[in-house]
Amino acid sequence: MKSPNKSLVNTQELGRAVKRRREELGLSLRDVANVTGVSASTLSRIENGTGKPDADNIARLTSWLDVPMERILAGRNPQTTDAKPVVYYPQEPMPEIVEAHLRADKNLTPETAAALSELFRVAYTQFARTEEAKKKR
Repeated sequence: MKSPNKSLVNTQELGRAVKRRREELGLSLRDVANVTGVSASTLSRIENGTGKPDADNIARLTSWLDVPMERILAGRNPQTTDAKPVVYYPQEPMPEIVEAHLRADKNLTPETAAALSELFRVAYTQFARTEEAKKKR
């Protein structure tokens, strides 16, 4: 049974995802705030892991990230020994799916999973076919 004081929102997961997407797109906190309707100060706290977003902000950010809300609400706690299923949807980018699987692997430390995920993300970005390359074929 879950502790009544334990948050149901995996704010670290949300913060990492927001920061990663923001940096990939070359956006500032203000840019993301303008697009999502979540204030820049709230975004900063979420990215730093100190913010506790409300339901509206979670919905806005998961929509902007194109990530299912279940990913944020059902975050895996690396200290638990219970294996949780990895949930993903077909519209999610492949690096997000791979990252979820790596984090769920009990044989990897969180640091190792993060490092492998970043390696995959870099390789995928470099070698994945772009939309322009697909059109030329």
